[in-house]
Amino acid sequence: MSRIGKNPVVIPAGVTVEVANNVINVKGKLGQLSQEYSDVTVKVEDGQVTVERSSDLKDQRAKHGLYRSLINNMIIGVSEGFTKELELVGVGYRASNQGQKLDLALGFSHNIVLELAPEVKLETISEKGKNPIVKLTSYDKQLLGQIAAKIRGFRKPEPYKGKGVKFVGEELRRKAGKSA
Repeated sequence: MSRIGKNPVVIPAGVTVEVANNVINVKGKLGQLSQEYSDVTVKVEDGQVTVERSSDLKDQRAKHGLYRSLINNMIIGVSEGFTKELELVGVGYRASNQGQKLDLALGFSHNIVLELAPEVKLETISEKGKNPIVKLTSYDKQLLGQIAAKIRGFRKPEPYKGKGVKFVGEELRRKAGKSA
């Protein structure tokens, strides 16, 4: 069985990683992230971060891979960043933004206005003949996923026509409608 936690995380140029008092701080050109950890030891040496556990208890084995993945996502985030795109499928579904305010028309009696965190950059793309796209970019993968899931939760894609808010590239399970 492969162990994700055993693999070291390579630190790219322009990124600094500091470990002190069970807190990992990662700084890069896009921003700064920090993460608390427990039950494992984190070492920074020779341009790599290694995560080690002291025993084979189930809790420690689980946290070993978890913290390695979290550190890897933090390093990728502050150096390259993450992007999620949501597509609005449906007649009359529109998206627009003014700064950090996202305005969605999803077929309800009122528009949904969502104020986004300053760490997330927002862009809406509306082309004639194509579905509107909401593009979210951030260096914090957890926050980005949370906001994207919240937007998708306003109107999840339904299985018959596929109308709703879906991720770009997401494969939907479609059902056959009534057969006459």
